[in-house]
Amino acid sequence: MKMHYDEKSDALYLRLDNSQIIESEEVQPGIVLDYNDNKQVVGVEILRVKERVPLADLKHLDFKVA
Repeated sequence: MKMHYDEKSDALYLRLDNSQIIESEEVQPGIVLDYNDNKQVVGVEILRVKERVPLADLKHLDFKVA
């Protein structure tokens, strides 16, 4: 999985695998899912991140794997 935060556009993108993106769908305002040819989600874009998580420190992220 790869993650990229674009501070200028205030957008966070999570790429789950490297398969080709065939289709994208905005499932909620500012939340876009990218699908491959098997209709699997391969990417997630979150727009206006600072509005959604005002105290987020996007330069330092912690992950928990359960």
